[in-house]
Amino acid sequence: MDAKNQNKSEETAVSNHNTSAADTRKERWKKIMTTILKIVIPVSISVLMLLWMGHKLNITQIKDIMSHDCNYWWLLPVMLFTLLSYSIRGIRWGYQLRAAGIPRMSATSESVSIFSAYAINLIVPYLGEAFRCVYVARREKAKLSTVIGTDLADRTSDLAMIIILLGVALIVANPALTRFFDHYQFGRFIEHLVNDWVLWAGIFIALALFVFVDYKFRDKKFFKGVNQSIMRMWNGFKVIFTMKGRWTYLFLTIAIWVCYFLKIYLVFFCFPFTRELVTHPGYALGLLPGIVAFVFGSFSMAIPSNGGLGPWNIAVMYALMLYGVGHADAAAFSIIAWSAQTFMTILLGIFSVFYIMATKRNGEKHQKPLIK
Repeated sequence: MDAKNQNKSEETAVSNHNTSAADTRKERWKKIMTTILKIVIPVSISVLMLLWMGHKLNITQIKDIMSHDCNYWWLLPVMLFTLLSYSIRGIRWGYQLRAAGIPRMSATSESVSIFSAYAINLIVPYLGEAFRCVYVARREKAKLSTVIGTDLADRTSDLAMIIILLGVALIVANPALTRFFDHYQFGRFIEHLVNDWVLWAGIFIALALFVFVDYKFRDKKFFKGVNQSIMRMWNGFKVIFTMKGRWTYLFLTIAIWVCYFLKIYLVFFCFPFTRELVTHPGYALGLLPGIVAFVFGSFSMAIPSNGGLGPWNIAVMYALMLYGVGHADAAAFSIIAWSAQTFMTILLGIFSVFYIMATKRNGEKHQKPLIK
């Protein structure tokens, strides 16, 4: 019996060792894939697009434009509206959090959650969204999935605004957008993608398959956990339709996007070639090219990159070129506009680090001891 038990023990030990080794390999591959998705791909996209810009454009000419033709004083209000847009976004998110049953935070804490998120996104795209959800969940001891639900609603309202802006652009700036779809290969590619029924059918089939599998195995432990998390997310999402202060939320949403628009429109006054767009009689004080540049830039943020570096610059370049702005001029504009916003984001990120450290220390200092 002792020999049999010993053999069983040895077999169990070997089995546990193999399982442990397999788990270690899985964790290693998971970390590698996470690194590729979160860091390698976004950085590669930014680098490739910047290299494309460097290959296509005259860097010396761009530097000369930035050195002699730019009125940098106009970047101060750009940075101010960057701060204001982030703060309003934080306060707006606070309305959703309270409606989802999460205790009220100070306006500064709400703003810091956004400051830190955007600063982190400069390093690892989309990681900032995860950070701000974890920050609030830990700070207020709330369910993370509920907080994520409010974040999804926050981003969904952004998507709705982008679609509305696209509709406005299609109406008021239709000639410029038509030129983009007709004369640029990338524009033709987008048009083809939107009209590709195979793509839409594939998306529909994938969603239907997910729903079927989820329903078929709904009693399994894994799917029960998934469905519980989805319900918590939905509870956090649906508060946007039932919460008090819905009109205030709508007003703050409009205010955020007005600030976003002003961050790019005010840069028009930095350069003589974009000031001409403001004084052009057919461009409504430059609002039409401003809307097109704004819409192009907003859609480019869907491409994973470090703070939009690369995709955003190229999108804004294309938008300005539709209105007769030269390649080098448009590139200088996009670099200056992106740099001003990014510089302010970095400053706010630094402020957030000190604020979070200070509030954490104060929280620990005033916490009641467990043992008297």
